[in-house]
Amino acid sequence: MKRFWQYVTVSVVFFVLVGCVPQPAGELHLTGRTMGTTYNVKVNPAGTIDPQALQAEIDALLVHINDLMSTYQADSELSRFNQHQSSDPFPLSAQTLDVMREAIRLGELSEGALDVTIGPLVNLWGFGPQGRPKRVPTAVEIDNAMARTGLHALELGPESAVKHIPSLYVDLSTIAKGYAVDEIAELLESRGENNYLVEIGGEMRLSGIKTNGDDWRIAIEKPVTNERAIQRVVTVGNNAIATSGDYRNYYEEDGVRYSHLIDPQSGQPIQHNLVAVTVVHPSSMTADGLATAFIVMGKEKAMQIAQQNNLAILLITRENDDFKEYTSDAFTRTVNVLN
Repeated sequence: MKRFWQYVTVSVVFFVLVGCVPQPAGELHLTGRTMGTTYNVKVNPAGTIDPQALQAEIDALLVHINDLMSTYQADSELSRFNQHQSSDPFPLSAQTLDVMREAIRLGELSEGALDVTIGPLVNLWGFGPQGRPKRVPTAVEIDNAMARTGLHALELGPESAVKHIPSLYVDLSTIAKGYAVDEIAELLESRGENNYLVEIGGEMRLSGIKTNGDDWRIAIEKPVTNERAIQRVVTVGNNAIATSGDYRNYYEEDGVRYSHLIDPQSGQPIQHNLVAVTVVHPSSMTADGLATAFIVMGKEKAMQIAQQNNLAILLITRENDDFKEYTSDAFTRTVNVLN
């Protein structure tokens, strides 16, 4: 299978609680592959829909986003920007610039916890295309990699971007999947469809109701490595939901566990006990990025930022060989927990 994205985080899979029962009469379900994963679109149609025509539109939209923002596609717009070893302005599409602007905004909101330029550190620690390193990186190697990162080195203009570090490498995979979910949702709404579920690789956006009149129910996965189990079942209204966790992508050496989640400020894998973060937000792109940022910064800082910015989050920590949940005020107001 061709891989399109280098995932700096693992987006934890959600379960849509309709798979074990017959599909409701009239519900349209489209599925396919994109970005190295799968997509699912469920629609409770407002009128007559041509499934083949709608799927063709969705597939064309996803191909276009890949052509813009894939890091595995050598001729994508983002890949050509990364290959541009110069501080001269590089022309970019409005779509790519919009996603970059949101990445910078979330980087500032998270006080640097989200940084889409940390590719050199991800690769150094063995979570990039080259795989696990033969040894743990030295302090000098970490400092050298950090010198080639930083959102401060990315300047955006109306129609172009400038790299103040010519070798700066931008990887938008932490939010581009969410962006694609939003784009499909906007496509559906432009067709007058307001009852839908859109999911790509675990990132979701939901609106309205199912054909039987029920809300869309989502199961958040329990953060364990040896099984697929449910932590919570929720409904989120007309919102997106995203979860990031550090419990599946890691390695151990000399008794030390190295997470794939890298703290941009230290250059080191995270070491705290926050194992999963769920974010509910109107935008899937924003929820996607925030889930990554919050799990990088740890429980106390994540809750502080969420409360200050009225953000709906669920934090799951591992404490004394058990899991403990913490929710922000906005999560309690926004989300209906069913179990």
